[in-house]
Amino acid sequence: MSTPLEHQEKTTMPLALALLPIVFLIASLGASVYFFGADASYGANQIALILAGCIAMLVGLKQGIGYEELQAGLTEGIHVGLGPILILLSVGMLIGTWILAGTVPAMIYYGIELINPSYFYATCAILCAVVAVSIGSSWTVAGTLGVGLIGIAGSFDLSLEITAGAIISGAYFGDKLSPLSDTTNLASAVTGVDLFQHIRHMLWTTIPAFGLACIAFFILGSKQGGTPTDIAALQGAINQQFQIGLHLLIPLVIMLTLIAKRIPAYPSIIISALIGGIFAAAFQADTAAALIEGSGDNISDVVVGIWSVLFNGFQADTGNAFLDKLLSKGGMSSMLNTVWLIVCALSFGGILERTGILDRLIAIALKGVRGLTSLVATTVATCFSTNLLAADQFIAIALPGRMFKQAYRDQGLDELNLSRTLEDSGTLTSVLIPWNTCGAYMTATLGVASFSYAPYAFFNLLCPFIAIAFASRNIGQKHL
Repeated sequence: MSTPLEHQEKTTMPLALALLPIVFLIASLGASVYFFGADASYGANQIALILAGCIAMLVGLKQGIGYEELQAGLTEGIHVGLGPILILLSVGMLIGTWILAGTVPAMIYYGIELINPSYFYATCAILCAVVAVSIGSSWTVAGTLGVGLIGIAGSFDLSLEITAGAIISGAYFGDKLSPLSDTTNLASAVTGVDLFQHIRHMLWTTIPAFGLACIAFFILGSKQGGTPTDIAALQGAINQQFQIGLHLLIPLVIMLTLIAKRIPAYPSIIISALIGGIFAAAFQADTAAALIEGSGDNISDVVVGIWSVLFNGFQADTGNAFLDKLLSKGGMSSMLNTVWLIVCALSFGGILERTGILDRLIAIALKGVRGLTSLVATTVATCFSTNLLAADQFIAIALPGRMFKQAYRDQGLDELNLSRTLEDSGTLTSVLIPWNTCGAYMTATLGVASFSYAPYAFFNLLCPFIAIAFASRNIGQKHL
């Protein structure tokens, strides 16, 4: 715990010192992308984050902060991400068993018959939005419906990047407006406002942004059009390896029911992954045993096959190159690189918070506030920067929420304006950053790089700008 004197030393550190690790991180991440391109997140970015964290620790030592306290900040930063990391690993298990059980293949099999490619992107956004409002989890929506929708997009030769943007737009719209969402509850709690008043106040910016996003997705879909390259061939390839039927969608229904009943995400996903394993044993025994070159008549071969999928994922062999690439995924091991990235990013964020570098930078930002518009714009910029540096949306909501609360009251504004802006920026921009927990999760789950889907995550991009635009016109602002 910092003493008042230590806190004062942190917040009054020279600006050049506070900026040193930030400048180093930006330069090294730029070099990482330049030298390694799309493979930067497979190790190069992690090195940049670790070295930037070391520089931040040196800044802390120069400010008189003891090494033990700095180390505590580092471990506390990582501690924030342990919950998301466990969810990430459990989603790897779930994807593996749901593919083996035939749940994901069934979603693709029936989806290509029911969905018209001309409005596919808009359908993705709306479908994910409805489910996310019901269960309050953008991660769960992406890890279940999202995987299936990505497969359907591929079968129609549609853009996987736009599809991922539509999935994320819908998932975050629903997550943002759901009373079951962690971030929605956090934003209302940290600002001290009523949860349902907070949700109602968010409609001012959320509805216009999502409406515009859906229009954009509809236009993109109508322009691209397209038909399945060969529905019969794709369905035949699925039938070759899986016994397909509507009953295989039951694990999806069970999981959505568990979360709707407010069972926490982690146990819900673990239970759903195990149910997928049970369905695999019941309906895909030959496929499970074949993974270890065994026989479906031998129960031990089936069990070992399912067990291997839980930790090492599924390897498809349908004879269809696209389908094999799509279905060869899952398992806890598939998430380890993402876990590596999250741990490095959160350790850097923890050091920045413990040394007071984040406090120093936010204090500088507050000096530029001159009125309503600049206050909202500064909040948006601060939340985005915190997502960029601390790599976690919870920090990007909680830290600015604490520091800006009095500034809103000084401007005669109700805290509902702050809680809404925290969500418009802190929640929504997290998924646009590759090393943020949310960006890393979506890349690992959907198989599309953050920089590739970010231009099409229209809802997430529009909401912060609409928040600033409405502030400039005094639209939807609740005054004291």
